[in-house]
Amino acid sequence: MRYKLFPFVMVAFVVILLISNTVAVKVTQLGPFYFDGATVLFPLAYIFGDILTEVYGFKKSRFVIWSGFVACAFMAFAYWLIGVLPSAPDWGRQEAYNAILGQTPRIVLASLIAYFCGEFVNSFILAKMKILTRGRWLWIRTVSSTVAGQAVDTALFVVIAFTGLIPWVALFYMAISNYVFKTCFEAAATPLTYAACGWIKRVEQEDYFDDETNFNPFAVSIDDLK
Repeated sequence: MRYKLFPFVMVAFVVILLISNTVAVKVTQLGPFYFDGATVLFPLAYIFGDILTEVYGFKKSRFVIWSGFVACAFMAFAYWLIGVLPSAPDWGRQEAYNAILGQTPRIVLASLIAYFCGEFVNSFILAKMKILTRGRWLWIRTVSSTVAGQAVDTALFVVIAFTGLIPWVALFYMAISNYVFKTCFEAAATPLTYAACGWIKRVEQEDYFDDETNFNPFAVSIDDLK
């Protein structure tokens, strides 16, 4: 089946993911909340992930998650490659480039592991719950999958990326702030997720159930797009 909107949802997911990983280098504080810049945008990736799984099923979501993984890895490589090239004598911004885009292998590793595990947990739970509920109670499924997926994502990223670099108290506040903000953001966006899923289902004439799906996250194939 040829879908009309799937390519646009996939592109939106990957674009948000790439931007989130770029702005994650900034750590900010708003009142009691202490978080990295990606926290502002990354919940949108989970919303698009929910839409992908809810409408198109786990197999297509798996393909998109892997596409995002490869895109992030290539982005990190490109930032590193450009960073190690010799700068022009009259260009005095090498330190600024390294500070913002010169991502350390540790940050890249933390981001990729956290994204991979968190997104697959989110998609798996959403798909399984859709089967169990026979497509009812979307809000319960999206919130439940986000609670689990974001817990895995936040814990892995914060621990791998920042342990030993910032004080444990700040690390704890960062993890809690990230988790609370992300889960509350998606819960608040539930009406938007409902509307988007309903509209896309009508346009695509699709509401996929993963009754016979192989949920192995490594069983990705180009056939997933058929």
